[in-house]
Amino acid sequence: MDTTESEHKPDSGSTAREGEQGQHEALYDRFAERVRELFDAGQEKSKEAMEHAMEVARQQLSDAGDFSAEQGEVFKKFMRRDLEQTTQDMRVLGQEAKEYLHPARLGAGALSSIARLLEATGLALQSLSHKAEDALHYHTGEITTAGTLSCTQCGQKVQLKHTAKIPPCPNCHGSDFRKGY
Repeated sequence: MDTTESEHKPDSGSTAREGEQGQHEALYDRFAERVRELFDAGQEKSKEAMEHAMEVARQQLSDAGDFSAEQGEVFKKFMRRDLEQTTQDMRVLGQEAKEYLHPARLGAGALSSIARLLEATGLALQSLSHKAEDALHYHTGEITTAGTLSCTQCGQKVQLKHTAKIPPCPNCHGSDFRKGY
């Protein structure tokens, strides 16, 4: 066998790691689906109800032997992070809608109203921007949903087509990424 063939042939350790990684991703998806089912079945739709659904799903799947209690806690952490990112995105969209649909903006003097509004909220938006940016940072080894990750060191993009454990950067082996969709 020449060296070209051996470079493309995965070793058994690599194949085992890929299989294990796929199992973790499938378990996270299963956990997320069970949480959604439990949350949808409940009458209360609050943060506390979501936390309860996550804990019940973790307990059920842990008791069934699908994963350990510790792995379930990691999945809960990942889900909280993903939900927090979604919540922040919705807050930003809501604020933008308020700004664009403000009655003063539709009448005479709209430009003046916008200037005052932007001046008054500039620092708040900048703070929100920093928080949103922090929520978009991910690290090698974490599990996340589909999207595009950009290496913060070299800019290499890694496309995740489904829930996956974040790999090191294929270009520079960096471990910090920024997520986009």
